[in-house]
Amino acid sequence: MSAQAFIDELRWRGLLTQVSDEEGLLDYLDSGCQSLYCGFDPTAESLHVGSLVPLLALRRFQLQGHRPLLLLGGATGLIGDPSGRDDERSLNTGETVSAWVQALRAQVSGFLEFDTKNDSAAKIVNNLDWTHDLPVIDFLRDIGKHFSVNGMIQRDSVKSRLERSNEGISYTEFSYMLLQAMDFLRLAQSENCLLQIGGSDQWVNIVSGIDLIRRHTGKSAFAFTMPLVTKADGTKFGKSAAGAVWLDPKKTSPYAFYQFWLNTADTDVVKFLKLFTFLQPEEIESLGIQTRDHPEHRQAHKKLAQEVTTIVHGAQAVVAAERISAALFAGDTQKLLESDLQELQQDGMPCTSCPAGTGLLTAIVEAGLTKSAGEARKLIQANGIKLNGESISDVGRDLTFEDALFERFYLLRKGKKNYHLIARGR
Repeated sequence: MSAQAFIDELRWRGLLTQVSDEEGLLDYLDSGCQSLYCGFDPTAESLHVGSLVPLLALRRFQLQGHRPLLLLGGATGLIGDPSGRDDERSLNTGETVSAWVQALRAQVSGFLEFDTKNDSAAKIVNNLDWTHDLPVIDFLRDIGKHFSVNGMIQRDSVKSRLERSNEGISYTEFSYMLLQAMDFLRLAQSENCLLQIGGSDQWVNIVSGIDLIRRHTGKSAFAFTMPLVTKADGTKFGKSAAGAVWLDPKKTSPYAFYQFWLNTADTDVVKFLKLFTFLQPEEIESLGIQTRDHPEHRQAHKKLAQEVTTIVHGAQAVVAAERISAALFAGDTQKLLESDLQELQQDGMPCTSCPAGTGLLTAIVEAGLTKSAGEARKLIQANGIKLNGESISDVGRDLTFEDALFERFYLLRKGKKNYHLIARGR
């Protein structure tokens, strides 16, 4: 695919917000395997779904034969990016940031090809490598000399903070843009990297790096920014009822991850198929037509959930997520594996603990499914309670050891959708 066709597809997908010198960038990309980079600061032990846009963009460039550099901000993570912030970030210890860098290094390694035999093999770099021994005088002379304070305070990330009463910005965060620009310069010098991609809020920082590269090397560099994803209703993308949706399966289970995408609004599903999958435009357009004509089938939603979950967690995670979904929808809990029940417990399905032999009426009340034993008795008599998928009619029944799924779980169901998990202590 030519560079023009590639950029046109990225624009069609909604992945292009701004680009510097598009004609020059097309020539750069058409001239062979080129290096590009995107930075990720460690602010937690995992990235969240919002980070998928730039991560997958690096992969898209690699599939075109280019060489992605994934920069982990071991240094900038100690400072804090003021972009999009109304207040100062809390500073984390060096040990904490270092641990997060290592966690992210393992996490992001699954999104790119590092072992290819050609020049497009990806590489992970850490900006702490070229900053931890950098003398402050050298930094001020070589980097700071090229930045005008008058221009810096006019930038949105700084100006908005200065205009807020009782706020302002520390010199620490004020210096962030210098560090990011220096990153671009260092990678241009050491890796011949002349393209930086990032979120649209990073435009000014990236352009500052372009200017710094020109001043130091005389070379022309390029900026490519992508949108900060929002939902059609204006709410923040990447949040669920349980909080942030993380890429780490220990923080957001593959089942909950799958459900997040499956529950995408009809107005967003085609947009997200473009942004977060590698499906061809023809298939995405076909799914869009199906959503318009038969929204009740939810084919686009299922495809979105399958594709993104496969990218992040693998095909087996999709199989497990769909098995859990089908079992809960049909009430057929006998098809669930022990690992499925552990996932549900992790995901925040209401869960209580009780020993074997507890009376069913007591378990129902302690689970919060009814307020009293009398109400629980009436519910059982009305065939409104299922235990492990089976209807219960005996109000005097106990939760026996034999009832327990995998010798430790009981799954209560009130009505069609109200589930509660009871776990026996080992």
